[in-house]
Amino acid sequence: MKNTPLILSVIALVAVAVFGIISLTGNKSAVSGEAGSEGAAATAEKGAIVYFNLDRVLNEYDMANDLRSVVETKAQGISEEVNRRGAKLQKDVNSFQEKINKGLITRSVAEAQGQKLEEQRNAFNEYANQKNQEIAEEQQVMMNNIGDAIKSFLDRYIAEMHYAMIITTQGDILPAPVAAADSSLDVTDDIITRLNDEYVKSKSKDSGKSSAE
Repeated sequence: MKNTPLILSVIALVAVAVFGIISLTGNKSAVSGEAGSEGAAATAEKGAIVYFNLDRVLNEYDMANDLRSVVETKAQGISEEVNRRGAKLQKDVNSFQEKINKGLITRSVAEAQGQKLEEQRNAFNEYANQKNQEIAEEQQVMMNNIGDAIKSFLDRYIAEMHYAMIITTQGDILPAPVAAADSSLDVTDDIITRLNDEYVKSKSKDSGKSSAE
């Protein structure tokens, strides 16, 4: 029947919409990793240009890990709901196709049911796109909060340590922009230690405020 292309398009779009949500939850490997080494005091002299490994900071900063965990939990819940709705739509599509193949419904009924499935497909796609956007916004807000916390810390850190400049570098095989440098200029461990110490203190203060209230 002429509804067959509609059925195929419904199946394809369900798969695409569900994949879109799932793909947003698959970024953990890019920012997570094994725990790094314990922090060490910075040894660079005053006035030095120092650098730190941003990948390690994002991996080992407790606040970043906590925020990622919250966003990933939300994304997983959304993914499960989209999968559930997608499976329901797929089931309806399969049932409709089976009726057509067996000649169990008339052309007029098939057209009416096909139109209904088309409406369901459009509603599902709108829902999935909305949820994709929600997760994208959650991820952006998360990264903004992490970035703001690190930048605020670095402003205090450079003033305290009297460094001339702090550079971020990323990558393992050929890190950029710092491909090679004196190890005494690498302040990654010190930054991670201080960031986590500040985060623990801020959590303790927040916990104390909540208890007082």
